[in-house]
Amino acid sequence: MAAGAGGAALGRAALAAPLVLLYYGFSIGITFYNKWLMKSFPFPLLVTLLHLLLIFVLAALARGLARCRSGRPRAALSWADCLRRAAPTALSTSLDIGLSNWSFLYVTVSLYTMTKSSAILFILLFSLLFKLEEMRVTLLLVVLLIAGGLFMFTYKSTQFNTQGFILVLCASFLGGIRWTLTQILMQKAELGLQNPIDIMFHLQPLMFLGLFPLFAVFEGLPLSISEKLFRFHEAGMLFSLVGKLFLGGILAFGLGFSEFLLVSRTSSLTLSIAGIFKEICILFLATHLLGDRLSLLNWLGFAVCLSGISLHVVLKAMNSKGDKALETHKEASSDPDLELLLHHTEHGEEQEEDIETPQQ
Repeated sequence: MAAGAGGAALGRAALAAPLVLLYYGFSIGITFYNKWLMKSFPFPLLVTLLHLLLIFVLAALARGLARCRSGRPRAALSWADCLRRAAPTALSTSLDIGLSNWSFLYVTVSLYTMTKSSAILFILLFSLLFKLEEMRVTLLLVVLLIAGGLFMFTYKSTQFNTQGFILVLCASFLGGIRWTLTQILMQKAELGLQNPIDIMFHLQPLMFLGLFPLFAVFEGLPLSISEKLFRFHEAGMLFSLVGKLFLGGILAFGLGFSEFLLVSRTSSLTLSIAGIFKEICILFLATHLLGDRLSLLNWLGFAVCLSGISLHVVLKAMNSKGDKALETHKEASSDPDLELLLHHTEHGEEQEEDIETPQQ
């Protein structure tokens, strides 16, 4: 029995390794891609809109292939259902991504990574408001560790930028709304949006519509007179730009797909732990490749923040241990932040099953 269990654990580890590397490649790649692109094409909202269109096309192709392979129709929501049920999620998601990309005009990769970690604070806040989480002493400790670590990281930072920091903080706040609403949306089994591909397909058009007014106000006029798009001198410049934008769309789609693949083939805990080490990798790469400067206090603040995130992951693993609903919801996530809330989804499902017939 022990030998069999050991062999199974070794098999899971062997399976997880390439999937984690795939996830790291897309996640780390898109972070550095955004910073790199903003140096030559400072129109983050336009970039986000174009990526949304490409993700929609790729999601539609993936749905079509899945339908041909299985012979079963995919979930399809009417526009009325999309506007009534999915629009709040789409709006918060588009603003989260748009402001995150916008912040790369001002902040370093290390400051972005650290500040974006504070999204867990807002996720926990909205989890309390929506009664997905109960107030506990351990939860308060998690909040204090993450908030304290963020303060230490930004205190007297030599590369601190107030405007960029506010943009990332607003994105983190919207991320808290985004993942709480996404969790609620995925719990509605009658909508049939348990698969992230279906979620992406339905949300992208609404996300585009939600972000477009912000783009028109802040980037419409500068873009119309920019040589980087409309007033280019060489066709090669335009083709190069299209290639760069297409690469970003592939990375964005690949990130969502790799997260889904990692969770569905291993576990939500694997993705959560991988997300912690991913942030460590990003900070080390930012200091060595981009020249980000971090003091001893900054590194200590990062360590304190990671300890808070790690504590939350451990508590989640302990609370969800032995939960029979875990296998049902392994396909329900497309982001590490959502994974940190996964066991709350499971408990919410159990409460609904006590009331009515069972129903990403």
